[in-house]
Amino acid sequence: MSYCWLWLLWGVVGCNKEVGSVEKDEFARLRRRMVEEQLRRRDIIAPEVLRVMGQVPRHLFVPARLQEYAYEDHALAIEEGQTISQPYIVACMTQALGVKKGDRVLEIGTGSGYQAAVLAEMGVKVYTIEIIPYLAESARQRLQSLGYDSVEVRTGDGYQGWPEAAPFQGIMVTAAPDHVPPALTAQLAESGRLVLPVGRGEQELLLLTRQGGETQTDTLLPVRFVPMTGKAQEGK
Repeated sequence: MSYCWLWLLWGVVGCNKEVGSVEKDEFARLRRRMVEEQLRRRDIIAPEVLRVMGQVPRHLFVPARLQEYAYEDHALAIEEGQTISQPYIVACMTQALGVKKGDRVLEIGTGSGYQAAVLAEMGVKVYTIEIIPYLAESARQRLQSLGYDSVEVRTGDGYQGWPEAAPFQGIMVTAAPDHVPPALTAQLAESGRLVLPVGRGEQELLLLTRQGGETQTDTLLPVRFVPMTGKAQEGK
């Protein structure tokens, strides 16, 4: 190969690396701005939540055509008519869950896998269930490719939870039933927390805490999620 071709080949490779580096730096900058403007200036104060929100590459969990909008303050469409929640809601639910390293967490509604990645980045073992097969498989592959080995993905209806992996210190539901699924509260460990949107049309984000066999319910804020499907809608 001539020196001319070697120089040309090096130039192309070098240019591609430079573009990739610039792109990576830009997404990192957008993540930092997201944390400062959308989270820290509101009521997200947990240091660990702020840290992981600044680390997980949200743009890799949305369709390529929407990556430039990944760190903006709103939900985005993903495949199969589903959505990825706005960054603030992800951070709010994660903060409310109050999990710590080594905990076991159940997520209902994997979607693209972003919320599972955020939880995994906090050092917890994540069991996540997605009812849409395509989303479950693509999330599984995405999470594996990004090194989130502490996430186990199951395809199926999450209404009955994941009994054989229970009890969980935290359970999070990212689709809205019109009532709290009884199986989920039953799978909470003592002092465990369940965070989920509830309602048809108007929805409220609820925090349920299990203490002494009883469940205490607190309302966090109004939200809008896609409806929970499967057994949650039977007879409705």
